[in-house]
Amino acid sequence: MAKGKRAAKKHSGVTSARKKAIAHKSAPRPARKAAAGKAEWTYLPWSSVELEDLNPLLQRQFVVGHEIMVARVLMKKGCIIPLHSHHNEQFTYILEGALKFWIDGKEIVVKAGEVLTIPPHMPHQAEAMMDTVDLDIFNPPRADWIDKTDQYLRGGK
Repeated sequence: MAKGKRAAKKHSGVTSARKKAIAHKSAPRPARKAAAGKAEWTYLPWSSVELEDLNPLLQRQFVVGHEIMVARVLMKKGCIIPLHSHHNEQFTYILEGALKFWIDGKEIVVKAGEVLTIPPHMPHQAEAMMDTVDLDIFNPPRADWIDKTDQYLRGGK
């Protein structure tokens, strides 16, 4: 196996040390350095990342890096992402389908090939207008997703 390369296996893309570092901002970052002192790279096909069922209309996968998180979110038509906000900056890139957003007093439909940027602390909500796959990018990573404390997506589970 090439130096720095990690074997692809079924996992959430988050190490327990990374969870602790994210949950406790003051905690030291887990060591991710190769022998030469360079940061390691990781190769993960989406098929190797855990597909998490949040409710009957919503599934997601995510991978966490040092300062950023990328999530692949799968929504069935009619899926509602309730009104919420977070301290994370968010980019939403629609790969397939369309999402209607309610944000900053406006309603906007974001379609395949389009991007919506959401600043930190801005309340927003969305509805899948058809079966949709989106790529969400967060900085910093979403601790509530990593710790599975995102009850607003789990229908109170």
